[in-house]
Amino acid sequence: MKKGLTIIAIFIFSKTSIAQNISGNSDTVAIKQTINNFFDAMRKGDSMVLRSGFSKGTVLQSIANDQNGNAILSTRTADDFVKKISSPHTAIYDERIVYGTIKIDGDLACVWTPYKFYVGDQFSHCGVNVIQLMKTADGWKIIYIVYTTRNDNCIQ
Repeated sequence: MKKGLTIIAIFIFSKTSIAQNISGNSDTVAIKQTINNFFDAMRKGDSMVLRSGFSKGTVLQSIANDQNGNAILSTRTADDFVKKISSPHTAIYDERIVYGTIKIDGDLACVWTPYKFYVGDQFSHCGVNVIQLMKTADGWKIIYIVYTTRNDNCIQ
């Protein structure tokens, strides 16, 4: 009897685990698509697509060092970011990312992406993005981005 219950329990837990992995994989794909759409829109200067990837109240923060090597935190709203990116400019803003860790807990995701940023073909800076997303009725939306910025020691 105990053997039978153990086998049934193993079967149930393994099916639950497989279902979670499948769901996690589809969420991972959707999360990457949201982030890819964001950076594609940035390259195109497409304000509509940029805005559609953000949740209401999204904040972007950057961490850089001043001349003395002290860390400085700068904050901007998603609207400020969209205005800057969609303002006329001659060169393409091209942020090239590599996916690192993606963590998902229900409707919350956190994504680590090392990047290199180019203005046209000219390297500008590099760092790491930490992007937090929320699953909504309209799909995954970016709720927060914090990133480092430097000119050397790029991760990718």
